[in-house]
Amino acid sequence: MEAMRLLVFGLMLSTLLLAQTPPAAPSKKSFLDKPTMEAYVRHLFVWPSQISVAVSDPKPSGVEGLLAVTVTGSMGSASQAASFYVSRNGEKVIQGASFDVKENPFKTNIDRLKTTFAPGTGTPGAPVVVVVFSDFQCPHCREEAKMIRANLTQTFSKEVRAYFKDFPLEQIHDWAKPAAIAGRCVYREDQAKFWDFHDWAFENQEQMTLAVFRSKFEGFLADRKIAAAPVLQCFDKKATEADVDSSFAEGRALEVTSTPTMFVNGRKLAGNLSWPQLKQIIEFEIEYQKTAKNAGENCGCELTLPSVLPK
Repeated sequence: MEAMRLLVFGLMLSTLLLAQTPPAAPSKKSFLDKPTMEAYVRHLFVWPSQISVAVSDPKPSGVEGLLAVTVTGSMGSASQAASFYVSRNGEKVIQGASFDVKENPFKTNIDRLKTTFAPGTGTPGAPVVVVVFSDFQCPHCREEAKMIRANLTQTFSKEVRAYFKDFPLEQIHDWAKPAAIAGRCVYREDQAKFWDFHDWAFENQEQMTLAVFRSKFEGFLADRKIAAAPVLQCFDKKATEADVDSSFAEGRALEVTSTPTMFVNGRKLAGNLSWPQLKQIIEFEIEYQKTAKNAGENCGCELTLPSVLPK
């Protein structure tokens, strides 16, 4: 009987203690938690489940009190990246870009743009560098290419150096990558002839198909008196595919998502521009670089040691 009373008393005490214990606080949400960040950004951008989302690890942002997180949404060959700055307690987030007053606002893009092995035209060492990511099968790229070729180096004979970068959109353009590989093969054989290929590919875009590309390419080589054997061997073996893939990867790192996309001293310009618009931007940059000297090919951005050898 005593044992029964003790059991009943214990049950009553447990019930009383549970009634007096406050409910557990819900877990604190944090933008530093990847699933939380993903769910928030999906809602923010209306990204459905078909879009894959990757949230980077937080890293120092260079801004006191904030961590940098990049969220990338992708579906097939299309992707979009967004930069966020998260408070260290994970409670607040800012979307945008940070700038250092001592640096060019487009320094990150300038550092990522590699032009050493890219086809170029215009004056080496020019204060303005134009880099175009393009696709030979893209109609908008064709129109921009015509505009650039007709105006750029003629108007700015000494002030601009332009480079071409391959960004073939394989999922929607079936002969764009073969054309990019062919162009790079021509460039390997004769750098100056690349621009003949560039103009020819865009001029014949409407008549081109994957089935006829190689035969038409042979005709181009014959017309321009370019050594066909080594170029066709290069094309058939896809010897320059790695160059094209490298160019494409560079574009992805620069968040290129469509063609044409142009960079003027690192300033990203997506879509078609009219010549007056592009001319105005270049003129502004030429004037700015007279004192800033923080972009272009003669920016003096590299530190070199003085020579100790006699001249």
